[in-house]
Amino acid sequence: MKQRKIPMRTCVITKDKCEKKELIRVVRTPQKNVIVDETGKLNGKGAYLKRDLAVINKAQQNKILDRVLEVEVQEEVYENLRKLVR
Repeated sequence: MKQRKIPMRTCVITKDKCEKKELIRVVRTPQKNVIVDETGKLNGKGAYLKRDLAVINKAQQNKILDRVLEVEVQEEVYENLRKLVR
């Protein structure tokens, strides 16, 4: 029986390679909105973060998601990320 390939993605903060299901995807839609993608399948430019409060706080302090997604990320996106982690 053939084994299924496990999708690996890189966290934009820690640069660790992890399984896709262990990360949270944040997407910039074609309309320039930034949303948390819980399904992992929305259209748009995506960035992955580890499911860790320290990583989310570091992303907000250093504005890394702003640079990666090339748009200003609103405070409510970070609050949604924190709710997902808890």
